[in-house]
Amino acid sequence: MSEKQIKKMIADTFLDIADALETGSFGKKPVIGIAVAGTELGMDNIYEGAALAEKRGYKTVVIDGEDAHKEMERMLDAGEIDGAVTMHYPFPIGVSTVGRVVTPGRGREMFLATTTGTSSTDRVEGMVKNAVYGIIAAKACGIEEPTVGIANIDGARQTEKALLKLAENGYPIHFASSSRADGGVVMRGNDLLEASADVMVTDPLTGNLLMKIFSAYTTGGSYESLGYGYGPGIGEGFDKVIMIISRASGAPVIAGAVEYAAQLIEGKVLEVAAREFAAAEKAGFAEILESLKGEKKAVAAEEVKMPPKEVVTYEIHGIEVIDLDDAASSLWAKGIYAETGMGCTGPVILVSEANAEAARKILEEGDYIS
Repeated sequence: MSEKQIKKMIADTFLDIADALETGSFGKKPVIGIAVAGTELGMDNIYEGAALAEKRGYKTVVIDGEDAHKEMERMLDAGEIDGAVTMHYPFPIGVSTVGRVVTPGRGREMFLATTTGTSSTDRVEGMVKNAVYGIIAAKACGIEEPTVGIANIDGARQTEKALLKLAENGYPIHFASSSRADGGVVMRGNDLLEASADVMVTDPLTGNLLMKIFSAYTTGGSYESLGYGYGPGIGEGFDKVIMIISRASGAPVIAGAVEYAAQLIEGKVLEVAAREFAAAEKAGFAEILESLKGEKKAVAAEEVKMPPKEVVTYEIHGIEVIDLDDAASSLWAKGIYAETGMGCTGPVILVSEANAEAARKILEEGDYIS
C-alpha cells in the first residue's frame, strides 16, 4: 500500500469518527457504486455527480468500462459496495423502480411508483403492486406512514378498489385526498404538481414520463437537473439496492441517486420490504391480485336492449373507463336507462335522479364502483 493510500485511509477514518460523533451513528457508511455505461453527458458529468455526493458526505466508487454492470454485480456480491447507481439494468419481471422527485407546486418530495421495470404484465395488478413498492421506499426513507394517491390514468379505479380491499383486510394504507374540492384518492394533475400524496401510484411508462418531466422541465429536456433519479428496483425476493438513472441524468441527479441509495440502505430497505410483503400477504394480497387477472363482466352491451330514454342528470363517478360501456349495459339489463360520459375527473354514468340509489346499488354489486 502506498503512502498516499495510507494517508487517505487515515483521513477517511478520522472523518468517519467525526461524522459518528456529530450524528450519533457509529455504523459504517454505505459505499455506493456508480456504474457507467451509455451516458450522453460524458464522464466529466459522472465524476462531477460523484464529487457532489462526496461533498454531501456520501461514499462513492465510479465503476467504468464496457463490463461495468458485471463488475458492479461482482462488487455487490462481494460486499465491496452496499448499493449501486446505474443505467439500463435488466430487472426481472416483478421488479420495478420507485422514483423520487421534488415537485414544483410546493417544493415537496414525492415517490413515483413506479418509473422503470415491470411489476406485472397485467396493468392493474402491476399498479397495485406498485403501491406497496412505493410504501416500502417511503418507509425506508423515514416516512413512517406515507400517504398513497393514484394518478388518474387507465386502471386507476380498479387499482383503488383493490387497495381498499387490501386495507379492509388489515394492511395499513394511509390514503391521500386530492387537493381539488371533490377530494378522493384518485389524483389529478394539480396533485402531481403539489405532491398531494407521498407516494403517487402509476404504471411504469407513465411514471417514466413523469420522472423525465419533473427532472428536466427547467432545462428543456436534454439535461436532468432535479430530483433523485428513477429509484431502486423493488420486488418480492429482490435482494439488492440498484438505483436507476438515465443517459440524460446530470450531476445533481446522480448525487441525488447516491443520497437516495444511502438512505435506503441506512433505513434497511430489504428488511422493510420483507415486512411489508409479509403484512400484505397476510391481508390476502395474492388473492386480490389473482382476482384482477382477466376479470370479465357478465353482461355485454349487445345482449340487452336500451330502455326508453329519460332525462339523466345524476352523475355516478368512480368507474374505470374500460368498464364504462359494460356498466351502462348492466343498468339497462335491470330496466334503468343510463348514458355514459366523461367528466372533468374521469368517466361517469348518467341516470335520472329517481334511479340514482338503485343504479348505485347495481353498480356496487357488479363491482363497477366501491
